Amino acid sequence: KALQFKMFRNISRIASTRTITQLQSGSILRNFASTPELHELGSVDHGFTNDRIDKVAEPERRAFTYLLLSGVRFAYASTARIAVVKFVSSMSASADVLALASAEFDLGEIPVGNTITVKWRGKPIFVRHRTASEISTEEAVPMGHLRDQEADDERYHKPEWLVVLGICTHLGCVPLGNAGDFNGWFCPCHGSHYDTSGRIRKGPAPLNLEIPPYKFIEDKKILIG
Repeated sequence: KALQFKMFRNISRIASTRTITQLQSGSILRNFASTPELHELGSVDHGFTNDRIDKVAEPERRAFTYLLLSGVRFAYASTARIAVVKFVSSMSASADVLALASAEFDLGEIPVGNTITVKWRGKPIFVRHRTASEISTEEAVPMGHLRDQEADDERYHKPEWLVVLGICTHLGCVPLGNAGDFNGWFCPCHGSHYDTSGRIRKGPAPLNLEIPPYKFIEDKKILIG
């Protein structure tokens, strides 16, 4: 065993001496520092060198590539722009829809104390020509007696004319005019009672009759919408 150990130590010393000599001569460093050639990397078909574009020898091929890419992107952008324009234009209201957005009504033929029903955007509109007694009665109602508290003078442009949307605020039925406990409107579906100011006074409806957007364009002519 002692003899084997001496032989192993001698061999290790000889190998170390050769390695140091090679390092000193620079042969190992040259092997690590040298750049491998293309054929040394294992390329079989040489596709990289055959297909690459020489920017100096073939400038027109490079320009054609840029032109092709730019043309495709321009086509995509144009298609997207046309789609956006068509979508926005489809959202615009047509002429017949705009015509229904507002409507004029002449109130001169409505007797005092009567109510007429007109249509606006397919919905019933109640127009009531109120008497002086009805106006004074509704103005005297205390706010504490109202479920949806709203003063009478907040619901008209002229006190003798009341314009309300004829749809019950409970479930959307159409109330009957000149009916109910308060001589205004009565909804027969579930028993809601409205006064002559269109305010809910009794029954399940939670809110007053809605006031549509309107204005007087003449003394007895209104524009709704």
